[in-house]
Amino acid sequence: MSAVLDNLDVFWSGFRITLLLTLLSSALALTLGTLLAAFRVAPVPVLRAVGGGYVETVRNVPAIVVFFFVLFGLPQIGVQLSFMTSAVTALTVYYAAFFCEAVRSGINAVPVGQAEAARSVGLTFGASLRLVILPQALRSVIPPLINVFIALAKTSAVASAFGVAELLNAMQRLANSESASIIAILLTTALLYLVITIPAGLIAHRIERKVAILR
Repeated sequence: MSAVLDNLDVFWSGFRITLLLTLLSSALALTLGTLLAAFRVAPVPVLRAVGGGYVETVRNVPAIVVFFFVLFGLPQIGVQLSFMTSAVTALTVYYAAFFCEAVRSGINAVPVGQAEAARSVGLTFGASLRLVILPQALRSVIPPLINVFIALAKTSAVASAFGVAELLNAMQRLANSESASIIAILLTTALLYLVITIPAGLIAHRIERKVAILR
């Protein structure tokens, strides 16, 4: 246990970077995912094809492949990114597909009459989506969105393989230097991940109950 107490600053640094990586990637992935969801329900065939192609391609490859592409593929075309920026980019690109499907399910759950009413008062597709459909859709899919957030938080551990000093990276360094305390180090690392994921899960459950009551 002394190995944990003596290295609280290392754990805190790794936890802070993991939290920053998770929050930043989630915000960007949700934004991109919402745009892709709009593409997937757009009346323009080209946009639907772009949205569908992106989602089907990204969802069917491992996250590590996206990480390798960002880290090693982009420099081949002259795009140089820091390790942290590469990790954020990879997580954003990968999880945008999953956020997209969560948002699209919410859009499809909104009664058709809402869109028809929006069109009847002269709103364009974009305006009706932004002002009428999306607010209702996002409210109903907050629990699935939080589930994607939790998955992203756990996948952020992949960033340790690329030199980002997040929580798993901190655990690996401490495990190498404090091998006699490996169990305490592993338990502390797991606990810190739970500090991120359990509150998110509780929030999802609470919102799900509120939405059910409102319905």
